[in-house]
Amino acid sequence: MEASKKPVLYSYFRSSCSWRVRIALALKGIAYDQAPVNLVKDGGQQLSPEFFSVNPMRQVPALKIDGVTLSQSLAIIEYLEETRPNPRILPQDPKKRAQVRIISDVIASGIQPLQNLSILQQVGDKKLEWAQLCISGGFKALEQILQETSGRYCVGDEVSMADLCLVPQVYNAERYKVDLAPYPTLRRINKALLELEEFQTSHPSRQPDTPPELRA
Repeated sequence: MEASKKPVLYSYFRSSCSWRVRIALALKGIAYDQAPVNLVKDGGQQLSPEFFSVNPMRQVPALKIDGVTLSQSLAIIEYLEETRPNPRILPQDPKKRAQVRIISDVIASGIQPLQNLSILQQVGDKKLEWAQLCISGGFKALEQILQETSGRYCVGDEVSMADLCLVPQVYNAERYKVDLAPYPTLRRINKALLELEEFQTSHPSRQPDTPPELRA
């Protein structure tokens, strides 16, 4: 693929939603360029008129690929799965596929938005307590689900979209000093996933816009 035709990912190094997509691109072996969008600098570069034309929701990630601009991390991941199906990150078995989507949605809809930067900015002095409350409540449910669905990873022994959601959310939990001791299944899966090269190269500590003091 010519350099000018490479996909462009609008991303922020510490955005968990962006990290999901970076993992998917790595697993699929898709070369891409990054266009960093700093969510805190200049009052939030995602709020600029220039970025509004990319994503009217003023959120990362956004991905320019195949002549279209996509937003919302799970929609992007499913598009990549449908257009570049190997290796699979959605199981062929309908029940397992549903389980992957359940776990993905628990994280992407039930946990992450509640502790997102835009929400925490509204909470004020209780940011840490609020983030811990939202993540712990979600992890309690997630641990129970994973006890039923997991093998080596979230659903069986193959990496799936659910795993792409899990690892960034655990990273957030660690940032907000959530006690992970009550979630042994979740911790085991996260540890196994972080051993994979695709999860390492896409890690927030190894991105073009990672501040020097946070680089691996």
